[in-house]
Amino acid sequence: MIKLKNILLGTLFLIGTVACGKGENAETSEPEKPVYNMSGFARGADVSWLTEMEKAGIKFYQTNGREMECLTLLRDLGMNAIRLRVWVNPVNGWCNKSDLVVKAQRAQKLGMRLMIDFHYSDTWADPGQQTKPSAWKGLSFEELKSAVSAHTKEVLNALKAKEIIPEWVQVGNETGNGMLWNDGKADMSMKNYATLNNAGYDAVKTVFPNAKVIVHLQSGNDNSLYRWLFDGLKSNGGKWDVIGMSLYPKPDTWQTMNAACIANINDMIARYGSEVMICEVGMPWDEAQTASQFLSELMIQLKAIKKCMGIFYWEPQSYNNWKGYTLGAFDKTGKPTIALSLFAAPTN
Repeated sequence: MIKLKNILLGTLFLIGTVACGKGENAETSEPEKPVYNMSGFARGADVSWLTEMEKAGIKFYQTNGREMECLTLLRDLGMNAIRLRVWVNPVNGWCNKSDLVVKAQRAQKLGMRLMIDFHYSDTWADPGQQTKPSAWKGLSFEELKSAVSAHTKEVLNALKAKEIIPEWVQVGNETGNGMLWNDGKADMSMKNYATLNNAGYDAVKTVFPNAKVIVHLQSGNDNSLYRWLFDGLKSNGGKWDVIGMSLYPKPDTWQTMNAACIANINDMIARYGSEVMICEVGMPWDEAQTASQFLSELMIQLKAIKKCMGIFYWEPQSYNNWKGYTLGAFDKTGKPTIALSLFAAPTN
């Protein structure tokens, strides 16, 4: 009887221990991991400086002061897409093919969507300069067209080899007057520009048939520029899937620029049937409250336009006058400003 009694007591003790254990586990269990919305309206950032900044020892912090890897921080702020530029043969190597792949892999691991921005230059391609890569300067026009195609395929195949699939690809950056000057300067030969543009377009579709090709212009508020360039492309057989825009208002001009940009977007959709993307925005980091107002009104209107696909902040993680740039959205201590809170707003 004594032995049976001991067995029963032991059994009861084990049952009680298990029950208590379950209660403790329930109380101390880890909270559910957040679910990130990576679909729908693109809420993104161009972070092409990131690896160079990290190499220079630049750190990034949450608003509470906790250090965090930059792309993870941006994702946790609500961003679902990353834009990355690529140069042909940059002097210091940053933003070349291999650097691009490194950043693209990091973005993909976080589930973020990807836009690739071909500059077709060894350095900045923008409204003031569309300089041919050094290695392309002596080429004939036919050879130049082949070089655009070959470079585009080479970079995209490097991504494909890592199983990275971009959703959007820009063929040229801020090409309001064409690219690869002077051969592809639009006001000298719109036909040449259209031919070079199509070389890039066709190369993209060869590697990634489902990627949407963007033709990206500066000054999204300048309707006359967009009509001139896209009318010219259309009349010369130019191809594109998405019209990309940049918009950089000053703190005292954002209301009028927003209105002009929205009107331009609606005109582009009506005139060409194209989807539209805001590929770049920015405002001085120390005007964060005004930047927040600017983005709030802009994003509300963009999301109401069915064919507007999203918006990207240009290098928001830059701070402390990095490279002389002051239009980022991090403060001088490396923390995101209120301007980026808009990217966490519900979109679907």
